Order: sequence, then C-alpha cells, then structure tokens
Amino acid sequence: MVELAPQAAGHTPDPSVRTGKPLLRQSFAGDTFNTAVYIARSGVEVSYLTLLGDDPYSEEILTLLHSERIDVSAIEQLPGRCPGLYMIQNSADGERYFTYWRGESPARALLTPGTQCQLVKSHLQKMDCIYLSGISIAIMQRDARAALLEFLREYRQAGGRVAFDSNYRPRLWESPDTARRVVLDFLQQTDIALLTFEDEQALWGDKRPLQSLKRNSRAGISELVLKRGAEPVLLQQGGALTAVEVPPVSNVVDTTGAGDAFNAGYLGARLQGASAHDSIAAGNRCAAQVIGYRGAIIPRDQYNDCTRESLSPVGIAADTADTRV
Repeated sequence: MVELAPQAAGHTPDPSVRTGKPLLRQSFAGDTFNTAVYIARSGVEVSYLTLLGDDPYSEEILTLLHSERIDVSAIEQLPGRCPGLYMIQNSADGERYFTYWRGESPARALLTPGTQCQLVKSHLQKMDCIYLSGISIAIMQRDARAALLEFLREYRQAGGRVAFDSNYRPRLWESPDTARRVVLDFLQQTDIALLTFEDEQALWGDKRPLQSLKRNSRAGISELVLKRGAEPVLLQQGGALTAVEVPPVSNVVDTTGAGDAFNAGYLGARLQGASAHDSIAAGNRCAAQVIGYRGAIIPRDQYNDCTRESLSPVGIAADTADTRV
C-alpha cells in the first residue's frame, strides 16, 4: 500500500505550508511487503506475489521491489486500478494507529478468475517456503481463499514449507467466527507459525499465553513462535517450551512494522540454517531497528542486517543461494 507517515523530527518543512499539522512522508508498506523486504536484505532469494494497478504509484512499488532485489515476475498489473493507502498516527510512546483506504485495492482480486491463477501456482511451486499472513487471506475472495488452501496442502505434500502470521484485523473480516474458522484452516497447513499474543487475545479471547500455545499446537504446527511485545518471546518446538528475552529498546519512535520485521529477522536467519532460538534473537534485533524509525521500511543505508550474528559463515554461503521465499 501507499504509506503516509509523520515526518521525522528535524525535517525542515516547506515554509509555504501553514497547516498547523505535521507534514507526512509518502512511502510504501504492507505486512507481507515489509517482511519480504527485510528477508531479502538478509541475502535470501525472495519473490513477492500481489496484484497492482497501472498507475504511477504501482510503478513506484515495482521499482522499489527491484531495488531490494526482489523478484516481481509473478506480479500482474490490472488496468485502471491503484494500490490501497494507509496513514500512521503515533502516541507519545511510539505506539501506532492506522487509518486505511483500501476497499478498491487490486490485491483483493488475487487468485480470482481473470487473473493469472495457474501461472501464480506454477511460480509458487518453485519456492522452498511460502510466507503469508492473516491479512493476505482476509482480503481474498472466498473461492480464491479455498483455492489457496488446497494449493498449500499439495505444496506441503510435495515438500514445501509454509510460514504464517495470523495478523488479525477485525475490520477485514465479515465476522469473528469466519476469521477463527479460516485462520484455523490455514494454521493446519502451517509449518512455522509466527503469532502475536495481542492478535490471539482479540481473535480467540485468550487470557494467558499458554492458552494460545495449547490451542495452536493442536493444529500440528511444528514450530510455533508467540510474540508478546517487550515480554519474552515464547518458542514451542519439539514438545519443548522456551522463553527468549527481548532486549530493552530505549528509543521507540514508531512501532509500525515491528511484528513484520521480527518475522523477517526470524525467517531470514532460520532459512539460512540458524536455530529457532537464535532466529528469535535475530527477529528481536530487526524489530528493535524498525521501531526506532518512522514508517515500516528503513532506508537501506540506515539498516543493519540482523541475521548475521545468528549465522555461521558456512551457513550464509551454503544456504543463501539455495533458499527461495
């Protein structure tokens, strides 16, 4: 989507503007988009799948993806359409609040008749891991959602891995019951679950993290990560439960994209051979960088790869070239 975020402190405003309100910086972002960018920066080969329009902003999104070395060969551009838009507002502690304009976003037509469905599926079959989110499935039409779910079953049977973040946004769903049913269906086709306790509370009414872990483990997920803000991240893997501390962050400017960045740090390290524990540490480092910057995507020249401390030199050289997301 197009992102509008408050200008960073110290920015010199146009003296001709006298609105009395903060100026907004225009960029591009979105939950899976953010994760794709940061995974690509870790050295993993990444392909991004969406639908765009034929407008100037869609062209800029494609240019940005190219600049991040992300494959866009499966992206279709629909005539007469343009991306959604969202605006960020922040409280004094950096917590973010969003306003959306995305009802006509072309991404809502993904995997529907009239789009390149078979080409998309052929493209996805080549990937070693597919990452998607609750927002991905919430905006899709019902038939397209069912087709994707069936594809993921076949993809996993053929040896592919699926990573999923439930990322619950109530306004995108027709009802909480529908959201719970669909999310559970996709969790049952998930190998790596990267969940947030706040989402689990909103969707399922959980009071304690262990409720979330117990319920999701019944879906057969082999690797379950539960993010809890500044509280320790919980990892459930191989029947063992581990808590990984989150280092304190002193400079919180904007929490936009923190969870997406964590997912990228985790997957970027994990797909290159790091342990799940070390991948959580990489995710924490990535999120800590992002919340010190306004907007979801840090400029490349200000970003430090968070996965390197979690990887041996051999792991980086051997696995990066062979892993595709």
